[in-house]
Amino acid sequence: SSERAVGDPTATLEDNVTIEAGAVIGADADIGSGSVIRSNAVIGYGVKIGRDCIIGPNCTVQHSVLGNRVTFHPGVCCGQDGFGYAMGPQGHLKVPQVGRVIVQDDVEIGANTTIDRGANRDTIIGEGTKIDNQGQIGHNVVVGRHCVLVSQVGLSGSCTLEDFVAIGGQTGVRGHVTIGMGAQVAAVSVVSEDLAPGGRYGGTPAKPVKQWFREVAAVRKLAERGNEP
Repeated sequence: SSERAVGDPTATLEDNVTIEAGAVIGADADIGSGSVIRSNAVIGYGVKIGRDCIIGPNCTVQHSVLGNRVTFHPGVCCGQDGFGYAMGPQGHLKVPQVGRVIVQDDVEIGANTTIDRGANRDTIIGEGTKIDNQGQIGHNVVVGRHCVLVSQVGLSGSCTLEDFVAIGGQTGVRGHVTIGMGAQVAAVSVVSEDLAPGGRYGGTPAKPVKQWFREVAAVRKLAERGNEP
């Protein structure tokens, strides 16, 4: 452990934990053996980190429980408040966020991805899931096991991804919808309603790819017809 790191005396570190310079370990945190906390990372009060994890430089981890072999690339923010407000005539009243983030084993999170804590239950990232850079995971989201989310995917609050879902870059998913097991969604799509398991989807709103391609072709033919003399 670096002499220039700050560790609360109530934190529990197993053997062979590496804490680099500038890192801060909060009260009652628990870090498993073989884990590495890189420079300037902040591990908040009561956070649990399993064994053989890597928390990259400048990460912040709050209100979270991490399994084993979890990797956070630089700048990941995990466990901050979700976006919860009750609108009223006097303005926007903040709704307390009291849930956690549960990150299961063998998850890898890309740089500058943000994962909000749950509002009234936990946000969950299932085992083996891989999330690319600059993702946004809203409060109460449940991501299943072995999902793949490419860069800049946005998951709105309380949506559910079942196991083995794959989502292309810059796709947005509306709140409270469910994407079924093994479904694949093309890049730059908008998922606005539930998607059945095993399908391939794309477009705005996302629909089965064959239907999407037919619609694109039909619009192209209409446009070409409009150019005829």
